[in-house]
Amino acid sequence: MKKRRPAFEEAEARPQRPKTPEEKRDDLLGYAFRALGQRALSAAELRAKLERRSDDPDLIAEVLGRVQELGYQQDSQVARIETSRRGVGQFRVRQTLKRRGLDAELIQETLDQIDPDEQRQAALDLLTRRWPSLSRKRDPRAAAYGLLSRRGFAGSLIWEAIREVSEVAGEPLDEADLPDDFESVEDD
Repeated sequence: MKKRRPAFEEAEARPQRPKTPEEKRDDLLGYAFRALGQRALSAAELRAKLERRSDDPDLIAEVLGRVQELGYQQDSQVARIETSRRGVGQFRVRQTLKRRGLDAELIQETLDQIDPDEQRQAALDLLTRRWPSLSRKRDPRAAAYGLLSRRGFAGSLIWEAIREVSEVAGEPLDEADLPDDFESVEDD
């Protein structure tokens, strides 16, 4: 019986022919589709991933253009997904979209579409859900403020949510507890 060489030795023994430009394009296009299949990527994020795979800027531009032409990559879709995340405020959405490389005009357009009442309700829902654990802390209002501010909600919206949740929990918020520059959202 003839002894077989391990597969890695066979691979080293066979010379590989260089890939044709079409094969390079197809490989990079396949990689782009796999990357987009895992998560919605902005054009900047996809470009960065493609640049790690290829050093040909024309090929990268061609693949990115083809993926966009087929409708698999849209920055507007990425923005829509970020705004639909539960328990995240407007400031966090802006920060995330900037970090993901979307242009300022699209970011502003997206933020303009956010409903303030939905933001208020999202803050209330999050705080209501988390209030039992926050109320056991030494300063539950400071912990609640920190939680909502890290999630990207505006200060006035946070104090309104803390006031409502405190009242429901039977721990009304004193006006002295509010910051000096606090303006009620309802007063506007």
